Amino acid sequence: MLNDAYADFASRHPARISSYVMLPLPHIDAALKEMERGFDELGCVGVNMNITCLGRSIAETEFEPIYAEMNKRGAVLFVHPSGSGICSPFIVDYNYRASVGTSLEDATFVLHMIAKQIPYRYPNIKFIVPHLGGPIPMLLNRLDKQGQNQSGHPNLAEAPSVTAKKFYYDTVCYGSKAAFVCALEAFGADHLVTGSDYPVLQDYEAYKETFAYIERLGLPKSDTDKILHHNAQALFGFEH
Repeated sequence: MLNDAYADFASRHPARISSYVMLPLPHIDAALKEMERGFDELGCVGVNMNITCLGRSIAETEFEPIYAEMNKRGAVLFVHPSGSGICSPFIVDYNYRASVGTSLEDATFVLHMIAKQIPYRYPNIKFIVPHLGGPIPMLLNRLDKQGQNQSGHPNLAEAPSVTAKKFYYDTVCYGSKAAFVCALEAFGADHLVTGSDYPVLQDYEAYKETFAYIERLGLPKSDTDKILHHNAQALFGFEH
């Protein structure tokens, strides 16, 4: 029902709107069929998944057929927190599920992808992680030094930072220059794409402010242009 509705909306505004296909997880066979329908019949431009499904990370082995199919298609995958507060009472019981838990979910997705080597094994998938990846930009050096030792993941095919830099990250950070510049330094301007977090941010700022703040950060114009006008368009194949 949701996929039909979004596809219909996109078909009525083809110059402005495109849609993801959402999957009926944890039902893998049904999800594969719906992905096929979304791409081949509905004209969807990517896949949307929550970072967890019924309390389990989508990096778990049972979801591998989803990644195999997306890899075959060279698909874009946008992931989003499910509001679980990383299933931690340290977050949930202290009422930080939304304000902090979402960014920690973003980080755990990247960490789980590194641990399972999914981007390395399925290199044709284009991953988009929201909210600048949460704290991941600040952890790349530490992951490379401690994350590959005998108590971590000594058998990784590549350094954790190499995997993390393969992802694209959206720009939703509530206007924090410190967060944005950290992610820009960590991932580079080519791997940041605009995000709006619509309608969540509308409780806190005007819609245009979600993008306008980027132009006030004092970045080189070439970087600002990439992030605001070209990276996402190129990723989805909207630029010809």
